[in-house]
Amino acid sequence: MKAAAFFDIDGTLYRDSLMIEHFKKLLKYEVVNEAIWHTTLKEKYENWQKRRGNYDDYMIDLAEAYIDSLIGMEKSKMEFVTDQVIKLQGDKVYMSTRDRITWHQEQGHDVFFISGAPEYLVDRMANKYGITDFVGTKYLMDENECFTGQVIRMWDSDSKEVALKSLVKKYDIDLSQSYAYGDTHGDITMFKHVGHPVAINPTHELLTAIREDETLRQTAQIIVERKDVIYLLTPDCTTTR
Repeated sequence: MKAAAFFDIDGTLYRDSLMIEHFKKLLKYEVVNEAIWHTTLKEKYENWQKRRGNYDDYMIDLAEAYIDSLIGMEKSKMEFVTDQVIKLQGDKVYMSTRDRITWHQEQGHDVFFISGAPEYLVDRMANKYGITDFVGTKYLMDENECFTGQVIRMWDSDSKEVALKSLVKKYDIDLSQSYAYGDTHGDITMFKHVGHPVAINPTHELLTAIREDETLRQTAQIIVERKDVIYLLTPDCTTTR
């Protein structure tokens, strides 16, 4: 058995959301109607930026609009925009997480992505960073290679737990010696299974869950990256909220 590292992508490695970037590119290239943004998402996004709205609520609304906008779209069009996203935005990552990926690879650990982002985006990021294997949200295609509107989601904690267990079985992983990296409550089940959980710029909900779990309170490490400074903290660190 061997050690491994399991990474979320959005907010953990990538500084924003790959799905958001893909959606923006679909709008830019006029693949989807720009009215969807203005009527459904713009106000929620602006409220979140001003910290007047909840990011998870915004992401749920975005995912629904994103999925609806892709129904019937040819896979080739989706993949063209995907390539543009990774080419232009794929380096906008947290250096602390990028360095941890490199460190794990140098140690000979298997490195996995378990992400709620669309699988075709996760695939490109996995290739870019030399990842062992990955799991993302599946967007199902019909016999003509067009998107059906059906997805197999990977952004909730239960789905991520199933994915982790599948990778553990496939690659014969020793979880007690393994690491998990995430930023939201959707990553909490990964944290509970490994010996070394690491929260990267955690949400208040995730930090609270870590503090309320006696084991995680002792084993978890908190990393906060701001500008060119990386802070290494414990769950008991003082916060103002």
